[in-house]
Amino acid sequence: MATDELSSKLSRRLQIEEGSEDPVAVDAPGQHTGSEEKANTANANSELGAKLLRREELNEGIGEHSLPSMKVFNPYTEFKEFSRKQIKDMETLFKTYDAGKDNYIDLMELKLMMEKLGAPQTHIGLKNMIKEVDEDLDNKLSFREFLLIFRKAAAGELAEDSGLCALARLSEIDVSTEGVKGAKTFFEAKVKAINESNRFESEIRQEQEVKKKQAEEQKQRRAAFKELQSAFK
Repeated sequence: MATDELSSKLSRRLQIEEGSEDPVAVDAPGQHTGSEEKANTANANSELGAKLLRREELNEGIGEHSLPSMKVFNPYTEFKEFSRKQIKDMETLFKTYDAGKDNYIDLMELKLMMEKLGAPQTHIGLKNMIKEVDEDLDNKLSFREFLLIFRKAAAGELAEDSGLCALARLSEIDVSTEGVKGAKTFFEAKVKAINESNRFESEIRQEQEVKKKQAEEQKQRRAAFKELQSAFK
């Protein structure tokens, strides 16, 4: 039976190649019927609904969060509105209050920070501070999310009476520039007037010069000490 079927198929293929019979169109891969399209739409809606439901559950404290992304970001390229010195100052502040040294500031560490800055917050206030910049919903601040606080502060996007505004204001990190009125105007002027690569190169050279000067001074102190030491021998 199988032999007859194979023979019939080979015969028909030969007739198609010789032009004595027209090939019959078959459904091309990837084509869908109306029912299939409806099924795909239903699946997409179901997936979206599941994501929205999970987000709502996480906001209400139900369910567990997935692990945060381990993707490494470069603050100097992502936060171009800030200078290297400003970012280094923010990093120093972040590490100062990262008591657990896990590269995150959790609720208790943020509580301590706000107390040290002289602007203590309620438990709800602290949770709201984290929630405003907590993009991955893990209830703690990564360094990137910490930088978002200063971006929002510089852009005038924080309420004056908010905890985040107090943090940015009391941290002694200047996110504006002399002679420029308004952070938004400052950022617009920066985009037009500054070549980012040249600016960073200049800052790096300045850092290298400072380190070179410090090394030279240290060398001179050692030489003076040795000279003084030899005088007593």
